[in-house]
Amino acid sequence: MEKFGKSQSFKRSEDVRFLTGHGRYVDDIAPDGALHAILLRSPVAHATITTLDVSEAREAPGVHLVLTVDDLLAAGMDVRMDGAVLTNRDGSKAADPERPMLARGKLRHVGEPVALVVAETIDQARDAAELIELDYDELPAHVELAPGGETIHPEAPDNRAFDWGMGDEAATAAAFEAAARTVRLEVGDNRVIVNAMEGRGCYAEWDGARIHVAFNGQGVWDMKSELAHAMGLDEGAVRITNPDVGGGFGMKAASYPEYFCVAQAARVLGRPVRWMSERTEGMLSDHAGRDLVTMAELAFDADNRITGYRIHTICNLGAYNSGFGQPIQTQLFSKVLTGTYDIPAACMRVEGIYTNTTQVDAYRGAGRPEAIYVLERVMDRAARELGLDPSELRRINFIKDFPYTTPTGETYDVGDFPRVLDHAIADADVAGFAARRAESEAQGKLRGLGLCFYIESILGDPAEDVKVAFTEDGGATIYVGTQSNGQGHETVFAKFLSDQTGIPFEKIGFVQGDSDLIARGGGTGGSRSVTTQANVTLACVNQMVEGFSTFLAEEMSVDAGAVAFDDERFRAEGSNLTPTMLEVADMARAKGREDLLTWAARDRIEARSYPNGAHFAEVEIDRETGVAEVVKYTVVDDFGNLINPMLAEGQVHGGVAQGLGQALCERVVFDEDGQLLSATFMDYAMPRADDVPFIRFDVEPVPSTGNPMGMKGCGEAGTVGALAAVSNAVQDALWPLGVKQVDMPFTPMRLWNLMQGAPMAAE
Repeated sequence: MEKFGKSQSFKRSEDVRFLTGHGRYVDDIAPDGALHAILLRSPVAHATITTLDVSEAREAPGVHLVLTVDDLLAAGMDVRMDGAVLTNRDGSKAADPERPMLARGKLRHVGEPVALVVAETIDQARDAAELIELDYDELPAHVELAPGGETIHPEAPDNRAFDWGMGDEAATAAAFEAAARTVRLEVGDNRVIVNAMEGRGCYAEWDGARIHVAFNGQGVWDMKSELAHAMGLDEGAVRITNPDVGGGFGMKAASYPEYFCVAQAARVLGRPVRWMSERTEGMLSDHAGRDLVTMAELAFDADNRITGYRIHTICNLGAYNSGFGQPIQTQLFSKVLTGTYDIPAACMRVEGIYTNTTQVDAYRGAGRPEAIYVLERVMDRAARELGLDPSELRRINFIKDFPYTTPTGETYDVGDFPRVLDHAIADADVAGFAARRAESEAQGKLRGLGLCFYIESILGDPAEDVKVAFTEDGGATIYVGTQSNGQGHETVFAKFLSDQTGIPFEKIGFVQGDSDLIARGGGTGGSRSVTTQANVTLACVNQMVEGFSTFLAEEMSVDAGAVAFDDERFRAEGSNLTPTMLEVADMARAKGREDLLTWAARDRIEARSYPNGAHFAEVEIDRETGVAEVVKYTVVDDFGNLINPMLAEGQVHGGVAQGLGQALCERVVFDEDGQLLSATFMDYAMPRADDVPFIRFDVEPVPSTGNPMGMKGCGEAGTVGALAAVSNAVQDALWPLGVKQVDMPFTPMRLWNLMQGAPMAAE
């Protein structure tokens, strides 16, 4: 049967619930009578704890419990948070210091949780926290992105967590020695705070035998196993749920100390306990994004073909290893190290540094935006130094033949990068840019055009689960292993099931984020959801068709092989019976065939998909004020086959907006003592509506061969392309003034200072 026709845009069904105030977010649905928890957090970046006395707080009005790390240990809990750890270039293991759920002996960053206070009301909990006596001997803070300084962990005396590498160093060195030209550029990638619309939160309840924790994360199964281990429980005694989630962006993918502490408080008290982060609290404790500096070098032959590429990155981990902190700027960065270019030799070295700051982890794209940003910035610099049009240099070096294996071991299955670029050049009206630049100059403004050609490697668990159950009311429910954080899963996956089965969309229920109802799942991250979930749903539909065909063969008095399904009805030659899938389910129920009413599948995609595309940004800079405005933005993406183009476009718009935020205004600032100076929206600039232009979006699909649907993930692509496109546009605007180096964020003060110091500024 034909599985995929022309994709159609379809409005999100869940938006009615969200826009009318009927979303079920974690702070809305905590059990009645739940006690309130707050965290006492470290006021300093680095210190040795000398006194932690909670006795007065425990006697305060309304207080039911105060927990310190000693209380967790006394209860037999394993207080060590999980964190992935690398192998160094020399084969040794990277540093793996303990990250305790509550501070243990030392304070290592402002905002580190020290004690949990549980009371009848939130105000009583706050008042009690002020009664806790926390004394300490302050130590010098290490906030520089470099080895050295006061030791944060004895396991890393120079504060270097790892020294990791990949690629062929010898072949790359030989390419540079033989090069006709080389280009190098140091690229900074500023730290950002994720600032999801909904802050982190959770509640927990204990019934005497089982613990239930609801938290606003990006999946339930990792948390289930981690909590079971930490609390010494069998996994069957743990239920984890994710209700509606108001944005995740990678920041909510990992587990956090608060969830474990709230769970233990509920177990101790036998009453539900709830916690919700406030905005400044989140800025001090949520995992941050980016924060790295890279020296990038390209080697070219006489025909302007790249012969070698090498980078040396220094990245900030914060005070501890977070869930995915070590792999992001190393293993994940390496997935797209050489981008869309045919580079025969490449290598990378990455040093991870501990600092007395909040942990750095996944943020929309997780390593891929950082890699493409570096590569596309140095490609832009190379085009200028080689005297080539940026598009032409890319054409010369595009990968032409597929499948193609990169120097870091990724195998791109398909691609047509020149066709995508041609489409983007036309949509962006690059030919008309000179006239637009002249118009800007006539108004006293500088105008620049920037190109980024990106590719992304879809990450995460390649396997996924699904269950479809036919309900007594004549409908069906799909249970999925991914977790929506606002992407529209409720619409996308129900619509996909409807398209493949003929079950009316409005008769399909949707369930996600409940470890009691869904046996396994990979959660959401790395743009994996649409490919993995659609793939396993397709496998489940095939099982349903086969099982129902066998059942109907008896009803129709034909061989099972004679029954066919055309995406709407079952048919068999010689039989007038042409039931829909829902009608077959009703027939099966009437005959007591309960085995035909619930179907489950688990399937795996063996190959990754590689979405790619071209972003063109045009920026105007006011010479008098330094204000930069993105005035024109064009995207052409290759997402392969799409289920719902409108939702894909929405994902791109959101990703571009986050990229524009980092490029134009977002920047985390710590002082020399490790105090966060940008801890409120008065001091941390988020992009506003007038910072985001109309975004022209189009697609040039080359279906993936890595999955039967031909799809490529799209959730992070907008951010992956936006950073370099805007930065290259700013560089293009300032290059005629002699400004050779620009770094995000392009704030008015930074650009004004650059223009005042420009070699041609006084002319």
